[in-house]
Amino acid sequence: MDTHLKELFGSFQQQFGLGPGLGAGSGTSLLKVEGISTSFIKSLFRALALLWKSHPWKRLKSSHLFGVKVGKPLDWPDARQPFSCIQFIGAGAGDLGLNILRSEEDAVKLNGARGHGSSKSVPQRGLLRISFGPEAELSPANKKMIRTLGLEIAGPKAYPAIDVVFSQKAIADGFPSFRNPLLEELRWIYAALRALTQVHPQLQQISGVPLGFEELSQVVEVSFPSEDLREKSVKVKVSFPPNLEQDDSISSLPKLSESFDIHGGKSEVPRQCVVCEKEVPAERAPRCSRCKAVIYCGHVCQKQDWKEVHKGVCELYKAMMERVDELEIKGFSFPYLAEQPCKWLEQVGLHGKGMWRRLCMCYRSCPFGQLPPPEGGGWAGAWGVEHGSYPPDAPLLDYDKASSQLLLSGWGEYYNLRGLPLSSPVAAILSFPLTLYSIVTSICVSTKNMLAKGREVTIHYLGPEGELDWLPAFTEIGHLLTGSGSLHIVMVGPEVPSSLSGEVNSLGRKVRMTFVQGLYQEEANALQPPHLVVGFNAGLDRHETWAGALEVIRQQGAPTFFTDYAEPCCVNAKQVLRASGLPISHPVTPNTFRSPVRNQIPSTNVPWFSNGFVFGVNP
Repeated sequence: MDTHLKELFGSFQQQFGLGPGLGAGSGTSLLKVEGISTSFIKSLFRALALLWKSHPWKRLKSSHLFGVKVGKPLDWPDARQPFSCIQFIGAGAGDLGLNILRSEEDAVKLNGARGHGSSKSVPQRGLLRISFGPEAELSPANKKMIRTLGLEIAGPKAYPAIDVVFSQKAIADGFPSFRNPLLEELRWIYAALRALTQVHPQLQQISGVPLGFEELSQVVEVSFPSEDLREKSVKVKVSFPPNLEQDDSISSLPKLSESFDIHGGKSEVPRQCVVCEKEVPAERAPRCSRCKAVIYCGHVCQKQDWKEVHKGVCELYKAMMERVDELEIKGFSFPYLAEQPCKWLEQVGLHGKGMWRRLCMCYRSCPFGQLPPPEGGGWAGAWGVEHGSYPPDAPLLDYDKASSQLLLSGWGEYYNLRGLPLSSPVAAILSFPLTLYSIVTSICVSTKNMLAKGREVTIHYLGPEGELDWLPAFTEIGHLLTGSGSLHIVMVGPEVPSSLSGEVNSLGRKVRMTFVQGLYQEEANALQPPHLVVGFNAGLDRHETWAGALEVIRQQGAPTFFTDYAEPCCVNAKQVLRASGLPISHPVTPNTFRSPVRNQIPSTNVPWFSNGFVFGVNP
């Protein structure tokens, strides 16, 4: 924790004390938690605000218990999850909150009549309680913390307070005693809150039963805050009711089958067990014989994954694997499988050349947007391939005077129009500008109509990285625009270098590009309102900073489209969008201009392409 803040709040608590008192009036302060950082506190409060905005108390009562497992037992001290059960309390009866309990038995004991319980019904092992209330009910220390750190609060009655409360038999009057939560407990809570926010809206009410919901078991991958150096993400299993997971059985566990290679030949690149991350030789990598999608090191890890995760998604993965041939883009003569980026680039003779330097990690030390000029320079140097194998820096002559926009049906038509040989791998980079072109001219009706009327379309392009070094590729959009309309592309993201931020580049007569450094939620108000928002290979479930951006997108109401690599990514993204109040308006579909190069992921065989699938919100 920041030393000056620790000293500040330490003196503040010496003056006003630590409690006791249930709910929002508690005096405990997260700044007293050993090892905590102010950035993690901000992330935790953001997760609490998102949960509040998802309105769980409108449907859920204290009798509705959720079982939650965060990661694996070995991830936690003493190889035991700190908590296992969560209930929403206070609906229709006062301040809202959550009880986080160590077992379902503790919940039954606490519930007594309505879930609030008395001090004498607090489980002997204690519970963690999160209470929401007005700011006036907070202790001075908590008020000071929230104001000083600028913590996110969802509403006037949504100021949270977090306590661990437990019963002490030595106290004759039965009042519980309190303590601050431990850092490990807060990490568990953070992951559980993010998962619950996504899962609870999926509960389906049983017809004719006012408070009855159908059983639900869902696994969600949650990204820890970027400042958490121990783990990037964790799988969280949410079950309703909690004992649903006790019915798991390995009686239907599929056999492991080996020697399965997704490209039909031998591979020197090892695979990886999805559970323990142990490397497995590719030619002997066992995978689930039913779905053929998930890689294991052996039966022990398969059995564990079947019980915790895979049993619920095996059939879904099987359906995804059955679409392998459908998703493969045929006709190209360059290698279509990238086991490793550097290896693929070497195969096509482009490693270390021009714009291709952003397709591997060899130039990761160079900030995005600041690659040194390519060898040879100019248009040819940027593309790195021989003359005639890259699109010319010139418009389509046959369509130059056309009044309507050119609607491309796919890579075959594009390569034919631009006179490119099918041996040219430029589609791997052009996937980004042509996906944007396809959205603007075909998928999004409002922008299509604007272009037809000769207007300029403002596009907010979120989270650019390698694209910042691919301006020659994005110039192609202007060459394809055949009407009188134009585009203003505003690239916004933390990876935009300060030296580029604020600049405006003209990419021909019909496209201009502006660069803005910073998070979208912090910069949006200063930007010209968008007609369209896009985020490519977005990873909505993998990057915490999307939460604030999605709130801005919801408020703006502009049509917004995302792409992601694979169907499992899209399934998780839909959950994130639903929890953010953004229901899908354009369903998940294969992207016509996905990269033809399939990426091999170490632990799965699920088809994985850059910009593989497209989906949208705010029609």
